[in-house]
Amino acid sequence: MAARDDARAALSAALPVMLGYAAIGVPCGVMAAEVGLPPLAAFLLSATFYSGAGQFMMASLALAGTPVASMVASVALVSTRQLLYSAALSPYLASAPRPLAALFAATVTDESFGVNLERLAGDASWTPERATLVNLMSMLAWALANALGALVGPVLAIPTAIMSFAMTSIFVCLLAGQRWVARTIAAAATAAVAVVGLKAVGAGSLAVLLGALAGVAAGLAVGERGGRGGEGA
Repeated sequence: MAARDDARAALSAALPVMLGYAAIGVPCGVMAAEVGLPPLAAFLLSATFYSGAGQFMMASLALAGTPVASMVASVALVSTRQLLYSAALSPYLASAPRPLAALFAATVTDESFGVNLERLAGDASWTPERATLVNLMSMLAWALANALGALVGPVLAIPTAIMSFAMTSIFVCLLAGQRWVARTIAAAATAAVAVVGLKAVGAGSLAVLLGALAGVAAGLAVGERGGRGGEGA
């Protein structure tokens, strides 16, 4: 019964992410087909290398004829944001069994991070088991969508602009669903301004990482100030 309740709760939390992954996974699979990956290979890659942004980047760089060493370095740089996720989530997984914690850590993505962090921080019933199920359900949806895209890719022609915006739209939806308190507004505004500014001065892939760090710092600063104000009151 407990396992069924966990699965039901996890599915309810993961469903928006799964639907979003279905929408952007197909274009990613189409790009995988363009570089020669068959559906099974696209599925296995998506299930073991769980970085949607990295997969889009790899396909784009491969189509552009980028050397493998440069591809690896670029994808690794973009994926450094996972360090932030680990730091934020580790306190909630401290008491989880080591194998479960390892599985959870290996399957965290941007979207499942947002879903799980909100619940781990504010819902006492949200366990590491449920959080891991959210990751796995999201991963399965992403991998299946990629395989479907690779299967139908040869007969589809999806504009590049749509492919690019599909991933951005998921982050917009997740942001819109947040509680708009002072800390959230400060983090979102600071990150947005920082990324745009860094892109404008040619920071390239570093803009996302540095912008995220700036947003986190702003959110922490506002939250700390609010906490001190509450204590003083």
